[in-house]
Amino acid sequence: MPEFYVDPDIAVAKTLHTDFYNNPEIFELCKEKIFALSWQFVGSTDLIHKNGDVFPFILLEKFLDEPLALTRDKSGDMHLVSNVCTHRGNILTEKPCNISTLRCRYHGRQFHLDGKFLSMPEFKEVKNFPSKDDDLNELELFQWGKNLFTSLDKRYAPEVFFGDMMKRVSWMPLDQFVFRPDFSREFHIKANWALYCENYLEGFHIPFVHTGLNAVIDFASYTTELFFPYSSVQIAFSKDEKDCFDLPPSSPEYGKNVAAYYFWVFPNMMFNFYPWGLSVNIVQPVSTGECKVSFRGYVWDQSKLGVGAGTGLDRVEMEDEEIVENVQKGVRSRFYSHGRYSVTRERGTHHFHTIISDFMKAK
Repeated sequence: MPEFYVDPDIAVAKTLHTDFYNNPEIFELCKEKIFALSWQFVGSTDLIHKNGDVFPFILLEKFLDEPLALTRDKSGDMHLVSNVCTHRGNILTEKPCNISTLRCRYHGRQFHLDGKFLSMPEFKEVKNFPSKDDDLNELELFQWGKNLFTSLDKRYAPEVFFGDMMKRVSWMPLDQFVFRPDFSREFHIKANWALYCENYLEGFHIPFVHTGLNAVIDFASYTTELFFPYSSVQIAFSKDEKDCFDLPPSSPEYGKNVAAYYFWVFPNMMFNFYPWGLSVNIVQPVSTGECKVSFRGYVWDQSKLGVGAGTGLDRVEMEDEEIVENVQKGVRSRFYSHGRYSVTRERGTHHFHTIISDFMKAK
């Protein structure tokens, strides 16, 4: 098994070895070494409006494949619990519903909406029952605005992933952002999940691939700022004062013509802020050579839709897909194993690779 060492000095570093994108064993290792340890997007608080609401889902379906249920109990508190009965492993609920308890339809075991064991028929003779093992596992929920996140492991605090981004846009009223299904998409891409993230993390390709986007931003001033340990931001500035954020004095970019903020959170989440609102992009691994990217649109100022860097997102996506799918073909070549980084333009991709290197070699 190769070691995916990436030198922290970008000027001498080589990119990840192509085995990372092509080897099925490496792909499987990523499940536990990267994705089970990191934080993942669950959805919005709008999924469970009322007390008693239950929303079942699969966390990273076809990859982690973890059955979970988002619930709101009778006191109005939110919970995220395992959706697997602790008796024989049956899935507890398969559709969104409003209920008072979670009841397994296999043998009748019941749980409170916080996952605590409630009752079980025909178990009077069972010794040392119930115990904590009979409760549903409850996962930690992290909330930012209406957005909810969780991790299958409690090793890392959410703040080390989200804290810098939250501070940078703390002036935005995220609670006022309204989810828009018509601005939401899912794209199936014939490329490894990491290749898609790498492409996102550098603006180097913008003049060559995105002529429409390049026409409205000032590429010369395009900035990448690394947040350590697990996030970064790219800032696109407009060529004029139109179609920009109205930034408050508290913003580090106050007085500048910011057209877009492109935040990335390791390993697979993008938060693209435009003057009209937010596009959350989640990259879901499917196989070594395939991923699914989910776009979730949230509108803040409808009057600013259709202009500036936040317009034509479907076109930009198609342009990115074409390039990334070609790169997937290229990394299969026997004549290519590593590349090098532009010190000025590929800092975000190098940062991503160094994090992968650290996670893959961790015990």
